[in-house]
Amino acid sequence: MQHRRKPASAAAPAAAKQAPSRRPTAPLSLAGLVISIFLVATFLYNNDQVLPPNPNPKAPSDSEASSAAAASVARERAPDLRVLQEEEDHNRRDNKGNHAGDDDEEKQHHQGKEEGQVPVVPAAPPGCNLYQGQWTFDAAGERSPLYQESDCEFLTEQVTCMRNGRRDDSYQKWRWQPAGCDLPRYDAKVLLERLRNKRLMFVGDSLNRNQWESMVCLVQSAVPRGQKTLHKFVNNGSLNIFKAHEYNATVEFYWAPFLVQSNSDDPQVHSVLDRVIAWRAIAKHATNWKGVDYLVFNTYIWWLNNFEMKVVKGAVSRSRRRSVASSSAHHQMIDDNDKEQAIRWSKYALVDRPVAYREVLKTWAKWVDRHIDPNKTTVFFMGMSPNHITPWAWGNDGGIKCAMETQPIVVNNRSSPLNIGTDWRLHGVARGVLARYLHRVPVHFVDITALSELRKDAHTSVHTLRQGKLLTPEQQADPKAYADCIHWCLPGLPDTWNHFLYAHIISLPASPSSQSPKDHH
Repeated sequence: MQHRRKPASAAAPAAAKQAPSRRPTAPLSLAGLVISIFLVATFLYNNDQVLPPNPNPKAPSDSEASSAAAASVARERAPDLRVLQEEEDHNRRDNKGNHAGDDDEEKQHHQGKEEGQVPVVPAAPPGCNLYQGQWTFDAAGERSPLYQESDCEFLTEQVTCMRNGRRDDSYQKWRWQPAGCDLPRYDAKVLLERLRNKRLMFVGDSLNRNQWESMVCLVQSAVPRGQKTLHKFVNNGSLNIFKAHEYNATVEFYWAPFLVQSNSDDPQVHSVLDRVIAWRAIAKHATNWKGVDYLVFNTYIWWLNNFEMKVVKGAVSRSRRRSVASSSAHHQMIDDNDKEQAIRWSKYALVDRPVAYREVLKTWAKWVDRHIDPNKTTVFFMGMSPNHITPWAWGNDGGIKCAMETQPIVVNNRSSPLNIGTDWRLHGVARGVLARYLHRVPVHFVDITALSELRKDAHTSVHTLRQGKLLTPEQQADPKAYADCIHWCLPGLPDTWNHFLYAHIISLPASPSSQSPKDHH
């Protein structure tokens, strides 16, 4: 299915503005210029075997960037893990001096914990965009993965790719390196201290559930056995709750694939082909979000079935109606708490996807701005999680969807922009709604889309479930029919998304509510 896409210039994250350079007060004289050239030439002659230090220890020099580009191309052509191991060891030796300050950072970090304080760490230096950078292979596993598949008892079979037969584990060892700065080192105890007496809730579709499972694994490693529980299908099945008892902290997932009400809201039986949304009806879901300390929203993948969305008739202005139809498959009635009337899913109007997406996010944003206390609740909105079903888009003409992919997409020296089918129009809609309709409550946009587009290697593919059962060997041999190129293996890419959340959460001052116990659930 082809998607209209925004120009690359519109989709790319905005670069940090550079301070204007200061001009000299007067031009150099000819004699001064000659002397300067002579001195520079002498210096270069005497130092032609010495590589000058990088003025920015966090940013690669031109030679390093060229080497990295060449290495990336080599990896794509010959994905040999031994080559990656040797390259990573070489880079680690070369960059040892660049991270001389890590020991001081680590010392300050532990000093804060010894004093019983929760350290405040900046999410990123001013002017640094966490979402611009590159994937770096951590062959030694020093920073990736952040946990082991076998060490997290709460992972479902849907995401345990190694247990389900995947032979390579390289997808676990790619670490995101922002350009010009670093993500803070992940520490489960630091995050749990921030979550003490608090609730962290993911709201959205199965990809947000994918990310929720990742977060559960990230925090549970610091909780002793017997001090952690997981309850699924609470609150009529829509809510999953992990609890760290010692911290009185919960990490929760609430099923709402469109954020607003839809005929796909059943968390266990939602394989509805004829999907219909009520874009003004949000209160039934939103009542479950009140009082939560950290809210993480997403909605995207359920919008991709059709170019036009089916919206309950009567919720759309006449000027936007494309056609009206009746559905014989769905005659159910669901209470609409917003208007105290029944929603008739059997009658709907067809609306262009970006228009419907904008109206839904407007409904959501207005609810957030009206009902959330920004002094008590921090709100995040996740960018779109891309799928990978067009291998020719990354140069693998003989490939089948994302099956057998073991390396990220290499973007260096590409002759054309990457286009794997992501609907970037929705990305622009989300950014626009967040900027226009949220006046009182700041919402942090976690811009994962572009960096996740590169990770064709990280999907569950044929190492997963279908209708609640593991794929058989015969089904695994048929990736065209059975490969899941939507969801992600764990450990894996969603851990990086949660690392971004971690960076934001620990950068915020600790609120008083983290000190006072308030038992929940």
